[in-house]
Amino acid sequence: MSDSMQMPKHGFARHIPLLVILIAACVGFFTLRDYLSFETLRDNREALLAFRDANYLALSALFVGAYILIVAFSLPGAAVASMTGGFLFGLVVGTALNVVSATVGASAIFLAARWGLGATLTAKLETSEGTIKKLKEGLRENEISVLFLLRLVPAVPFFVANLVPALVGVKFRNYLVTTALGIIPGAIVFTWIGVGLGGVFDRGETPDVSLLWEPFVIGPILGLCVLAALPILIKALRGKKEA
Repeated sequence: MSDSMQMPKHGFARHIPLLVILIAACVGFFTLRDYLSFETLRDNREALLAFRDANYLALSALFVGAYILIVAFSLPGAAVASMTGGFLFGLVVGTALNVVSATVGASAIFLAARWGLGATLTAKLETSEGTIKKLKEGLRENEISVLFLLRLVPAVPFFVANLVPALVGVKFRNYLVTTALGIIPGAIVFTWIGVGLGGVFDRGETPDVSLLWEPFVIGPILGLCVLAALPILIKALRGKKEA
């Protein structure tokens, strides 16, 4: 896929993909929360493990397809899906499947937004002046760093990091690369938690996602955030010196 790929020409038609995603997200929020849960995973763990042992590749494909749909339609359960990857496939394979699935799903929602509302907003940004023009130019100059920050900062919701870049006209290839690389740290953590879910279920406990905020986890992630922000800071300091 490229930045010059064909977009729907008719006004309303190009908004259909994003509308479908928004409708599916709303419906899923109210109807799927009780199904895409740790309780569902716990109640079906033996059947899933047995199916995995007998049909490893088939379950891998089903898992990836389900995870892509969860991300692409912003359905509840993305964290559960990531941990399920670790529970079923282990840390290495689970992380790989999680990253691939999340990247494909995020790319789908990016393209849907870009074809629709994003095309309109990008056109307006291209003809804007004043403060908006400066913000647009600043984003273009620091596009990679900003995209990495959106992925690395834990406080930024995943669907926000998927939609905002499409609405402001960033390059798809930059979005794809920064998504695939930027979600790896978080994917490792959630997959890691998933690896230990069997023991958690055996003890009758609830999975503890607070591990993400432990110093030995959040520290390296914040360090990556600083590295991603360095080019922006350096350019800003150089700009002040030249002024």
